[in-house]
Amino acid sequence: MVEAYHRLREDLEGLAELLAELGPEAAEELEGEFAEAERRLEALYRETLLAFPHAEKNAILTIQPGAGGTEAMDWAQMLLRMYTKWAERKGFGLEVVDVVPGPEAGIDYAQLIVRGENAYGLLAPEAGVHRLVRPSPFDASGRRHTSFAGVEVIPEIEGEVEVEIRPEDLRIDVFRSQGAGGQHVNTTDSAVRIVHLPTGITVTSQATRSQHKNKELALNVLKARLFALEEKKREEELKKLKGEARPIEWGSQIRSYVLDKQYVKDHRTGLMRHDPENVLEGDLDDLIWAGLEWKAGNRRNTMTG
Repeated sequence: MVEAYHRLREDLEGLAELLAELGPEAAEELEGEFAEAERRLEALYRETLLAFPHAEKNAILTIQPGAGGTEAMDWAQMLLRMYTKWAERKGFGLEVVDVVPGPEAGIDYAQLIVRGENAYGLLAPEAGVHRLVRPSPFDASGRRHTSFAGVEVIPEIEGEVEVEIRPEDLRIDVFRSQGAGGQHVNTTDSAVRIVHLPTGITVTSQATRSQHKNKELALNVLKARLFALEEKKREEELKKLKGEARPIEWGSQIRSYVLDKQYVKDHRTGLMRHDPENVLEGDLDDLIWAGLEWKAGNRRNTMTG
């Protein structure tokens, strides 16, 4: 990154010297070169926003509804669709680890792995509580309802990081899939649930018809969750030493989607969009980059605080 910065600076200095030599009338001829330099500068700036641990890795995305019953479960499913659409736009791969349908509508839980360059880095600012306000399709009177859903994002850790998982610390259960129906319902006990007894962390995978593959997926997610737990402990210790403000907890929404008033507002960055339908179709990039700028500012404050 440092070398790229120096090359870009040299190129800009060369363009400035050429412009000074040839005069203002040459500006139009050099417009393409300056536009390319601007593009390189923007790409370099975005690299700096992704300069945090594990940003380059795949992401494990978990979505859970908050209080509110069917309303919240429907909202969780809308978020699952939104992130699926975003991943498709980016050309990223998706692997569903587990989806538990709600009893009436929506989902009670979803976990998937998003595979692509900087998937974790790009999705990291999406972690937190998302709030939906809309006239309810489940209310016969069409009254306005508020729903919440939580999004968790952790990096997929493969191979290079040692996380000790002792067989005696695991309880492994197999059961029949709880899929929503149709071709995805298993007729054998291929779904796998793994409980890590020391921490109580539970991971379920029922994404495939193969018990072996589901067990492999669940162990991979468990490894990532244990790693994230250790990282969180270290961060909390550092915050105690530095006197950091309390972390954002459940109930402090990062973003509101107000459908009847046609806006989406990110409460951390202040960014406002007036096309919620496009946001829910996965058009998230400006919200994500604004979130990354916010996170970068927080990291700088932590380092200097």
